[in-house]
Amino acid sequence: MVTRDGVVAEGAAGRAVIDPAEPARERAMTADAPLRWASVSKLVMTLGVMRLVEQGRLDLDRDVSDYLGWRLRNPAHPDTPVTLRLLLSHRSSLSDAGGYIFPLGERIRDRLTADNWAKQAPGAIFSYANVNYGIAASAMEAATGERFDRLMTRLLFAPLKMDACFNWSGCSQSAFARAAVLYRKGIDETQWRPDGPWIVQTDDLRGQPPACLVRRPEGAACDLSGYKPGDNGALFSPQGGVRMSVRDMGTIGRLLLGDGKVDGVRILKPSSVRAMFTPQWRMGQGTTGDTYGGLMRCWGLSVQCQTGDAPGQDQPLHPRRTRWAGHLGDAFGLWSGLWVDRAAGRAYVYAVTGTADDPAKQPGRVSGYKAYEEAVLAELAAR
Repeated sequence: MVTRDGVVAEGAAGRAVIDPAEPARERAMTADAPLRWASVSKLVMTLGVMRLVEQGRLDLDRDVSDYLGWRLRNPAHPDTPVTLRLLLSHRSSLSDAGGYIFPLGERIRDRLTADNWAKQAPGAIFSYANVNYGIAASAMEAATGERFDRLMTRLLFAPLKMDACFNWSGCSQSAFARAAVLYRKGIDETQWRPDGPWIVQTDDLRGQPPACLVRRPEGAACDLSGYKPGDNGALFSPQGGVRMSVRDMGTIGRLLLGDGKVDGVRILKPSSVRAMFTPQWRMGQGTTGDTYGGLMRCWGLSVQCQTGDAPGQDQPLHPRRTRWAGHLGDAFGLWSGLWVDRAAGRAYVYAVTGTADDPAKQPGRVSGYKAYEEAVLAELAAR
């Protein structure tokens, strides 16, 4: 838990590395262990977008095709432009049904199909989709001529003196050595065995960077020298691939609490932070959308806003009514979150890198969160 001024409470439990075959490798989890944050990465990426908006390199309401250099359109609505505002609020009408991970050597424009589009027009539907962020990252690259991973280091991580990165690109040797591995008790979400072994999902680095920082076709060389910025912003996982520690994510929370400024360093203007937190879509206000069973009821620019008041929805402390804003993460066995309570001047950060019990069988008691998420947030909020 953090305030604008610093860390109020911090803790870690369990292990960052589990290896019964080599016990000497095992390490306790710590608050400075970098890990893959899954979809909380979307909020982090948007801080970079907003910096470029402030610099006049991007415009939230301009046809994103102007940056991409090719025409991005829903085939059923060819006259309706798609903008960064629509992409970052999941109202672009894009869907992950046609895929959102495009490997090295491919261009996003060549991979989008009719399956990636909803029947509704851009702006007429809320549909949470990772593919929005590969396209937004492509626009960032095309507007600057810089690769997304390096751009985020220049715009955010370097000014904040963070040992953080996307897909491990730009992180230090120390970060590789401190990395936390993500685990499941199964090869994926299926065939869960609580009494079985921990199975590595990602980031078992053994102190070294990955052999290749991006997804590549099987058997292909990992050669990024010929990559043209703007062709495939999905390469460095803008939707889920940020690596940073819980402590560093707390700094992101403090940045948001400080209206774009933290520890004397201004990253964004207050107006840019307000724009991120301003709702662009609300459940029940005219535009249809998939609410994930009531968990997603309100969205700004990569910022989820809590608006519910009934059990089973987006209220992890029900019957206490919270109006926090932030983002959740869920991938490769990890569950994570960054929640900002601007009214109280506090932010809450957590990451669970694997549970022995099947997460699908650990629903929350009072909300759409997992039971252990409710427990962690309740403890932090009570301090």
